[in-house]
Amino acid sequence: MVPLPRSPDELAAALAGITDLTFELPDPEDEEIPEPQFQLQLDSAWKVCDRFDLQTQIWRGRILRSVRDREKKGGEGRGKGFINWLKDREISKSQAYALIELAKSADTLLEEGQLDPASINNFSMRAFVETAKASPEIQQLVTEAARTGNRITRREVRQLADEWTAMNSDLLPELVKEKASVGSLPANYLAPLVREMEKLPESHISSIQEEAAENPDVDTVKKLTSEARSLSRYLDAAAQVQAISKTSVDVEMALEEARVNGCLNIAADLVKQAAQLEQTIAKLYTTWKRVGHLADRLYVETEMSTPNLRALLTCLDRLARDVMEVNLGDGSDRSIRLRVLSDPDP
Repeated sequence: MVPLPRSPDELAAALAGITDLTFELPDPEDEEIPEPQFQLQLDSAWKVCDRFDLQTQIWRGRILRSVRDREKKGGEGRGKGFINWLKDREISKSQAYALIELAKSADTLLEEGQLDPASINNFSMRAFVETAKASPEIQQLVTEAARTGNRITRREVRQLADEWTAMNSDLLPELVKEKASVGSLPANYLAPLVREMEKLPESHISSIQEEAAENPDVDTVKKLTSEARSLSRYLDAAAQVQAISKTSVDVEMALEEARVNGCLNIAADLVKQAAQLEQTIAKLYTTWKRVGHLADRLYVETEMSTPNLRALLTCLDRLARDVMEVNLGDGSDRSIRLRVLSDPDP
């Protein structure tokens, strides 16, 4: 593990030279400064702030981890000391554990030899966090780029991740990969398609692969990505709809027919809305039962000497009956009546 400074003085010395940030920012009202030069000076200052922020957050994570681990070993054992330490510094538990996770990621990358300590300064904070969350293959690509001195932002991390996904996924036809390798099919279009295909059953993946191989172009990839997203949404929603699960309908074949007929999005939205409707009905019934129960309790607790309270119960009675009536609230007198028919309680 990367060693911590052993005293506050050593910690201060380790951070010396970066704790006092001073920049000579260009005057925004000075019209003699060319726009490219103005933007370059600001961008340079911003990058330094990014580096300073990342180093600070990693050290804070290490410090918080030491406080937490010290208490685990010999403290109260119930987390009170750690919590009080956070309160004194106005840090939430979620922030603290996010920083501890960041420090752990940094130490892991350093211990495994994937990241040169000097290369950390080439990362923005968000890029570093993104790298720590990535797969080992992506981490290796990113850290190699950082070692060469390249500036690593979150955009670069995502670009490298997309390129790796496009070139290594077994879900893409070889012809598509070949076009990606020469740049005629950008990786940032292919990676979303792969991520959506990973959610689908084999029967739907094969048809998408066939169409991609027949027309390996950007428009086809964008269309297939949209279709794959709708397919995934459709299948997820269909699994939640009781009206479907209680029948022998072949959901996947119905889905394929909708795709062939060009109405896949409509079918997906219909199934999704059906799932939401069933959930709403269940919630409505539970709330209706609760309203009736509370109305009954309040009636028992009141007397004839509470006319206003009784009037309130009378007003709400329309929502506690078997037939509920509610105005639609669209500026008209239109109302809707719902009748509840349920099995008797066991």
